[in-house]
Amino acid sequence: MSIDILNRDTTPEVSRPAAAVAPKEGDVLGRIGNLETRLARTAREIDAAQHVRYRVFVQEMQAQLPPEAMRRERDFDAYDAFCDHLLVLDRSIEGDSEDQIVGTYRLLRQDVAMVNGGFYSASEFAIDELLARHPDKRFMELGRSCVLPEYRTKRTVELLWQGNWAYALKHGMSAMFGCASFPGVHPESHALALSFLHHTVLAKGEWAVGALPGQARSMDLMPKEAVNPKKALMALPPLIKGYLRLGAMVGSTAVVDHAFNTTDVLIVLPIASISDRYLNYYGADAGRFAS
Repeated sequence: MSIDILNRDTTPEVSRPAAAVAPKEGDVLGRIGNLETRLARTAREIDAAQHVRYRVFVQEMQAQLPPEAMRRERDFDAYDAFCDHLLVLDRSIEGDSEDQIVGTYRLLRQDVAMVNGGFYSASEFAIDELLARHPDKRFMELGRSCVLPEYRTKRTVELLWQGNWAYALKHGMSAMFGCASFPGVHPESHALALSFLHHTVLAKGEWAVGALPGQARSMDLMPKEAVNPKKALMALPPLIKGYLRLGAMVGSTAVVDHAFNTTDVLIVLPIASISDRYLNYYGADAGRFAS
């Protein structure tokens, strides 16, 4: 989850300030009990989501953000101005909507990315090569996923995916991708899990993608016969495990992100690859989850 985007030549220009965010018709994408997922409607909600990100990435995961972000206790960058922000809100919490945000995802469609400097993941992975092989497809980037500790339940993750799925269908997306992270900056400490990903769900052929030269770290850290699949699955972060259940593939190499104190892998998920079980559960009609 590299935050060094402001020093890259491809740094996006902020096409509109965050305050320009407006309510969007049909932006509620799902509900389970007291939890609701929808897009952020106001700049204040985006600001609150950035504070949730700060709590998880900095206070919990020990990320080192730029001084202004640390001072404001907000994880923010130039991409926030033109991405959509998926929220999970706990409606049982008293107060305004900003006080109810317990989880968030940042969504970036290809058409928006291309007029604003490209995708965030391109600072670590060879995204342009992947896009060039699929000129007929529309990609969507998932990023900055985080959920407050007390809400890290199957229900919350399910609701986030419900929102992602409905959003992707509503906008006619062909594939999703994004960075997913292991804690810490030593890939070797995740040798079992990384090797399992390398040997079992490696993106190949037209979907193959690796880290940028100079950043690539091997995921092939153990021979296939030495990998215990059951133990490897238990060692995977819940988010990555959720991606795999949907039929996701993983890029060939990882990236160490010292700023965020993580080891990142690239998840690639063609819509057509989502398993029938989940497709049937979430439904082929995005409107099913719109209020």
